[in-house]
Amino acid sequence: MSSPFDLSDDTPVYVISVAAQLAGLHPQTLRAYDRLGLVSPGRASGRGRRYSLRDVLALREVQRLSQEDGVNLSGIKRILELDEELSRHRQRLAEVSAELAQLRMELESTRAVAARLAGLLRSRAGGAQLVPVRDPGTPAAPAPDSPQPQQERRALPAASAARPGPESRAGQARPGGRRFPAGPG
Repeated sequence: MSSPFDLSDDTPVYVISVAAQLAGLHPQTLRAYDRLGLVSPGRASGRGRRYSLRDVLALREVQRLSQEDGVNLSGIKRILELDEELSRHRQRLAEVSAELAQLRMELESTRAVAARLAGLLRSRAGGAQLVPVRDPGTPAAPAPDSPQPQQERRALPAASAARPGPESRAGQARPGGRRFPAGPG
């Protein structure tokens, strides 16, 4: 509630005389129903009973079940308990249904991403391979960017363009700032 004047159906506001009048019952009947646990109102600071709109509707239902359907008070109590349990289960079902709908949307989104990735892999030249997932029991391989120990390094293929020869270094600066002498040629 955002202000003290915002009332919900569960806000206990009616004193026993008003609730009895709204329910069409005698206040003594409301006290008896409270003692039996059929309709238990809230309590004010001075311990006086305060009924909510939901309590008044429950009192009307008790009256209807008793007079129209001929149900005894213990049967009415059981009906009200089952009705409350049914309401809780419906609320839980609504929550689970909403969660299931959310999970289905996430699953469809994940499937769409997986399909796009699979399409990209198929369309790449050379048929790129997926990265294999390592078995939890095997040791992890070093990261590609991490320096490898000296004995595990692979030799790079020698190519003439990989390392400039003396003739191509002419006029280039040395690391100390001096230039290489120009060779014959």
